[in-house]
Amino acid sequence: MANSKILPGVKRWGVGDLTVTVLNDGWFQGSLDLVTGISKDEAGALQRAGFRTEAPRVTLNAFLVTGPGRKPVMIDTGYGAFGPPTMGRVSEALAVAGVSPDEIETILVTHCHPDHVGGLLAGGKAAYPNAEIVLHSDEAKHWLPDAALAAAPDGAKPYFENARKALAPYAGRMREQSGGEVLPGITAVHLPGHTPGHCGFRIVSGDKSLLVFTDVVHLPAIQFKQPEAGVGFDVDGDQARATRTAILADLAADGTRIAGSHLEFPAVGFVARDGDGYRFVPELWVADEA
Repeated sequence: MANSKILPGVKRWGVGDLTVTVLNDGWFQGSLDLVTGISKDEAGALQRAGFRTEAPRVTLNAFLVTGPGRKPVMIDTGYGAFGPPTMGRVSEALAVAGVSPDEIETILVTHCHPDHVGGLLAGGKAAYPNAEIVLHSDEAKHWLPDAALAAAPDGAKPYFENARKALAPYAGRMREQSGGEVLPGITAVHLPGHTPGHCGFRIVSGDKSLLVFTDVVHLPAIQFKQPEAGVGFDVDGDQARATRTAILADLAADGTRIAGSHLEFPAVGFVARDGDGYRFVPELWVADEA
């Protein structure tokens, strides 16, 4: 019988004097109904060509940034109790990384979908009792006001309710940003469309850098090859498509190292041109790095 214990997914990557640790939260079972902008037949063919199941399993990662002279920083927190049983593993991964939740000084929120902020809660209370929350002002404006919840379509209201629930314990410890440096060596990069305030974070130390581009790509076998493909929970599908098309072209041109919330663990690599589309080239995984 196979060992039923699931080991936490934790991988450290060096970025100059800093360390970025990928914390895998698990996966959820999707379907081709998630895909927009291209036909289901094309999406299924791309999944099969990528040696993936036709019904995609969507992986999820959060990130920890540590380094000399600074307290630990999180980028997102995973699904927490909001997700299915296959998810919610960030807390275990963080423990393996040797960091306790009360050590986290800042949590950079890429956007307020539940798979990114659900882990802010533990038993209905703040899972990170000493952390300041930083999120884009457009994100706060979209999800948090009472009027926004009242105006939301019925099908979308749970997203608004969960965002408000996840952030409520941090009232008084929230800081809005509108791009630019949010912490020393960490710059917010506005990547709107998936949500209005959806942000990546560029981490720089010395001459090394890494762009956490979060939800630009959810389905790597499909969206690198065909950037026109979106996902059904994009708030503005056209803008998300334009953002993805532009950032993938830039990344392929300048060779920036990236990490993604939904790139398959350990989730760090590069974007290369591949015909009319792109492909993801994983960074070499060296077991004793950092």
